[in-house]
Amino acid sequence: MPTLLSYTLTLPPAFRPGDILAFHRRDAQEVAEAVREASLRKGLVWNGLPGCLELHFQSGRADATLTIDGAAGAGCAARLEAIVQRMLGLTQDIEAFEHQHRHHPQVGALIARQTGLRVALAATPFEALTWAVAGQQISLGAAVSLRRKLILATGVRHSSGLMCYPDAERIKALSMDSLRAAGFSAAKANTLLTLARLVADGELPLDAWLQTLPVDAIREQLLSVRGIGPWTVAYALLRGFGWMDGSLHGDAAVRRNLQTVLGVEEKISENDARAWLAAFSPWRALLAAHLWAQSAAAP
Repeated sequence: MPTLLSYTLTLPPAFRPGDILAFHRRDAQEVAEAVREASLRKGLVWNGLPGCLELHFQSGRADATLTIDGAAGAGCAARLEAIVQRMLGLTQDIEAFEHQHRHHPQVGALIARQTGLRVALAATPFEALTWAVAGQQISLGAAVSLRRKLILATGVRHSSGLMCYPDAERIKALSMDSLRAAGFSAAKANTLLTLARLVADGELPLDAWLQTLPVDAIREQLLSVRGIGPWTVAYALLRGFGWMDGSLHGDAAVRRNLQTVLGVEEKISENDARAWLAAFSPWRALLAAHLWAQSAAAP
């Protein structure tokens, strides 16, 4: 029997729902996410069961509902509230960043144009991490296609018709051949299967890390996995955990848009981008999001 949970929250005055919706609008085929003018429907695996999360934005508030194809289990209401607040970026101290840097000669102009910008988060750290692996060293369009094929390969469908982004157990059960048939390189397939096994077996406690955010330990353990590099870690910390201080100097769109913001002709190197972003700690990743927003090229 389906379970329905609901939650309503008040939004800050300068909240920008369009930033959140744009992040989930990446796949035009709407296999697992369906975005409308002021709403999102997202399929996800919830405690091993197909679930559909719906977010509806109205003036000053957001209404969230979660429909689970089965029993909810204990603690689901509190977990839903926490997930929605993270997904909407409401745990991010953007006001402090904007206040401190609003007079900066380049960043101040970004803030003036994009006041209230928050980083949209994935529903879970595992989703963010696997999306980062899929997107390594390929275009955004190619990464979206790989993500779609991964969702279809695991085959979890909610009663609403939406496919569900898989959990670690579902990906762990895939074969190398099925991932290769979905378009993943052998290296990425191996990395995905390794991550899924480590998470499913409790060796990478991603959900527990949400409570304590031991950034150094997260970075160390993820970097020990073959196929995981600094960009993947920084992206997963940002989109999965909401950590605002990852240096995304290795991101091509960040460097390209930084070149535009600085008004220079020569391309910005990774070292130059790292040095420039360093001055904005502890908000380096939030600043990267402002740079992404310059061209709406956020991965």
